[in-house]
Amino acid sequence: MQSLLPTKPQHYVWPLAALCVITLFLFLGDTLFNTRGEPREAVVALSMLKEGNWVLPINNGVDMAYKPPFFHWLVALCSLPIGHVTEYTARMPSAIAATVMVLAGFRFFQQRQGTAVAMLMAVVTLGSFEVHRAAVACRVDMVLTCMMVLSLYTLYIWVERGMKGIPLWGVLCLSAAFLSKGPVGMGLPCVVVAVFAWLRGHGFWRVTWRMALVGVLALVLPAAWYVAAWREGGDRFLHLVYEENVLRLLGRMTYESHVNPWHYNVLTLVTGFVPYTLLMLMSLPVLPWRKLKPWLGRPAQWWARLKAWVKGMDDARLFALLSAVIIFVFYCIPKSKRSVYLLPVYPFVAYYMAEYLLWLRHNHRRVLDAFGWVLTAVALVLTLAFWAIRFGLVPTELVAGGHGGPQNVAMLTALQHTPYTPMLLVTVMMPLIGVAIFMRHRRMLPLTSVVILVFALYFGLDGAYQPIVLNTKSDKPQADYIARMAPTGTIYSYRTDVTPGNPMHPFTLNFYLGDRIAPIEASKPMPCSGLLVVGNDEIETFKQQYAGRYKVQLVQDFDHRSCDDHKMLKLYRFETIPGHL
Repeated sequence: MQSLLPTKPQHYVWPLAALCVITLFLFLGDTLFNTRGEPREAVVALSMLKEGNWVLPINNGVDMAYKPPFFHWLVALCSLPIGHVTEYTARMPSAIAATVMVLAGFRFFQQRQGTAVAMLMAVVTLGSFEVHRAAVACRVDMVLTCMMVLSLYTLYIWVERGMKGIPLWGVLCLSAAFLSKGPVGMGLPCVVVAVFAWLRGHGFWRVTWRMALVGVLALVLPAAWYVAAWREGGDRFLHLVYEENVLRLLGRMTYESHVNPWHYNVLTLVTGFVPYTLLMLMSLPVLPWRKLKPWLGRPAQWWARLKAWVKGMDDARLFALLSAVIIFVFYCIPKSKRSVYLLPVYPFVAYYMAEYLLWLRHNHRRVLDAFGWVLTAVALVLTLAFWAIRFGLVPTELVAGGHGGPQNVAMLTALQHTPYTPMLLVTVMMPLIGVAIFMRHRRMLPLTSVVILVFALYFGLDGAYQPIVLNTKSDKPQADYIARMAPTGTIYSYRTDVTPGNPMHPFTLNFYLGDRIAPIEASKPMPCSGLLVVGNDEIETFKQQYAGRYKVQLVQDFDHRSCDDHKMLKLYRFETIPGHL
């Protein structure tokens, strides 16, 4: 891995920064919003710019944002120079946060564990599927993760220096984490660092009161926002805060939200480290299993060995272990579990994976070689499949069956007929370039060539395959049609599956229409006429509910399944029946 880098340690950050830019920023805006999560967050920033309310904006006609505003502030600031929110500017904060987190992690471990392991830790973190996915998405999770990880690094340095003074940067990072997703962003880093300091003999009460002071200082900025938001939102805002931060942790929310068993976190962490998970599995036969025999004694002996092992660890390794274990165990407790909740674990697990990769390079290069050949096979199959589709060798009948048949046909058609551009050809061929580099340098530079092949695959997927395929799912063409029908004014929506506390709206349509869609049932006063967006056969329920009040006429059956709730979108025109009071 060393040969990938410059010779001077202070210059090592530049190739890593360039890798972050190439991996995260080149194609950030090429994929349209095609799930409900991204436009749901982006429209909050859109409403901030549109209405000028940066404290508690109302969006989707009736909604308060479900999370504190730090992420939305960043999206709005990135969008401010051009005056509106785009897919690119909406995802920029996540990409910037991932870049900062990777570079900070590299610097942190480089100073304590050496350049080789730090560089590997950084590229494994950046090249892990879950981190990469969150880094190019308009969601709060990567910004939250960055702030939590930065606060861990800065508070560790504070402890390293004897906990003297106030760790200002740590306090600011904790405040930003709190303002990204609530108290958990501040509390978890403080717990991790406190446990580390206790284990290193800094004294229970000395650590406790100093960490408590840091926590109190970190509450100042969030408290200012919460007070301002409460003044605007009143009891409704307080109920939302209680629901999201207390009832979610206790598993007593008014609606089910990502309820999963504890082992869900194990599975998501394993799959989140793809493709490196495959390398870990392939290396199992070469592990020195005999060294585990001393741990197979009585439980009392395990505990003694564990204490001796922890005591003998250097500080940085122990800190990485505690960060990974405490955060992981904490997120196993609530019923609500998502893969992105574990993102703060990734840099610290990646550190141990980096050590393991260096061990494989020194002792079992054939495992790295085999892993490279597996990635080579993936790159070849991917490229051959693309050209087979382009030349019409894959019939649409092959993918037309089943519930998702029409969508599969649309994806296949898009792959067949997307116009050639120089960038498309470069991105499609990039995995093969990665294969060529691997085959040329795999013997002399096994780790470097494998890492290059991993990122070549990401380059091809992000630049060619993902935009072409996922853009067919987006509701943007339907939003463009509606915009031509009604360039200004409110568009109304009607949904029958309204979950209390977690209402479903046409989020993607609403974003692309500039936050002009509002639920008709929440409109005060009720409109006399307008355009109505519904899904499936919800118009029949609408007719029953408003019998005698409105008459409706079909304007357009889009024959498209919405990427928000997977209902078939339809557009109607409604108007008040003459004589209705």
